[in-house]
Amino acid sequence: MHRIQLLPLLLLLLLATLSAAPSFASEEDAGGMGPAFSEGDVLGYDDVDKLRPYLPEEFWVNRDFFFFEGMQLEIGPSHHDYAPSKQMKDATDAYHHLARIGPDNSLEGYVAGRAFPTETIDCATDPQAGTKIMWSFRSFGGNGRASFYYSYWDRGEELPLYYEGTGGGIQLAHRIEPSYLEANGGDIFRNEKRKSASGVEVVAPFDARGIMLLTYRYKAADKARSEAKNDDTWVYVPTLRRVRRISTAQRTDSISGTDFTMDDLNSFNGVVPQYEWECLGELDIIAPGNTRMAGYPYNEDQSFGPFGLSFADDRWEMRKVWKVRMTPKNGDHPYSYKDIFIDQQTFVPHYSFAYDRKDELWKIIWHAKRWSQDESLTGVWFPGSTEIPEPNALVVVSDLIVNVQTGTGNRIEFWDAHSIPDMSKGKIRRFIDVGRLTKGR
Repeated sequence: MHRIQLLPLLLLLLLATLSAAPSFASEEDAGGMGPAFSEGDVLGYDDVDKLRPYLPEEFWVNRDFFFFEGMQLEIGPSHHDYAPSKQMKDATDAYHHLARIGPDNSLEGYVAGRAFPTETIDCATDPQAGTKIMWSFRSFGGNGRASFYYSYWDRGEELPLYYEGTGGGIQLAHRIEPSYLEANGGDIFRNEKRKSASGVEVVAPFDARGIMLLTYRYKAADKARSEAKNDDTWVYVPTLRRVRRISTAQRTDSISGTDFTMDDLNSFNGVVPQYEWECLGELDIIAPGNTRMAGYPYNEDQSFGPFGLSFADDRWEMRKVWKVRMTPKNGDHPYSYKDIFIDQQTFVPHYSFAYDRKDELWKIIWHAKRWSQDESLTGVWFPGSTEIPEPNALVVVSDLIVNVQTGTGNRIEFWDAHSIPDMSKGKIRRFIDVGRLTKGR
């Protein structure tokens, strides 16, 4: 039963004490001199003070989790151009004027691309700016697959409980390929009710091997809470030799003693209308950028620091971000609020900070990213497709979460995450069929 209780978290593997605003400096006004580092510099433990003006204060106060003797932090390019694919840009240009915020922070009129592109978001004067950022943050548009390794850490010790497996997801609606837009308004199948389907198969440890999951997220999840439809999830349990349907309504519960909730993956994996959103400002920060760490499964001995939860031995880059505050509408949510730092060009998350109901800092979540066009680590890993030959995606390939109140944490690595080009409709139908969970079993 212990393994089964952890299954909702595996599904997602696909797919303060300081309550004041952090003290940031822009590149122009940091002491009037700009950053004390340049592209190509390698910073060791004794150099981390140079980073402080460009780090969230909550991160800096808890830096002992992340910076360590022997670290080699490489400074990458500042504000590198991670422009989206031509097809994403074309879809955004064609359809963004149709999208609007509806009642209860719902999304109306959305077709494909970024619902609200960067140049249309006014953080300073628009009270809906935070909601618009999050809807663009939740924009998708492709097929993906990954192997994953999920580990547990307690004050620097890796615990024996872990999970390893593969997962994949199919975006069934709001596709950016011209053929889908022309035929079905962005849907793969005519009259599609689902937004996406995703699945996982566990291969290790032995007592969990063969567990398979499939979940649907519906278009109705974008509606106001009174009209929304929750995800449907099915799991095949080898020891029972049958498929069980499991509830995903309680997405905000911690999963069997882990530090992740179901909505913490990728900083926010939840349903936008269930929260209030506020854009608190625009900032220059430094964060892990286009990774140079091969990681799992290419390098199983990759160092993540003495706590197992650090990217300090990687390449970091200066980025322009929005700071967005998430406040739950549900009164029994475990968080009072969460602040998420979202890239203004790519809409990927860099950091998030979750606060408990006493408004004390509880969890820090941060991420490693990899540029789809960078083949320096493992060669071609994110192939294009016939309609999108250059995907131009900055992909989150690892999530780290630290519970600063207990010293525990979790690491999820998706280091071979990649796209699935030119998947036929027949294969898509087989993948999203609940019956496949028992075929060949």
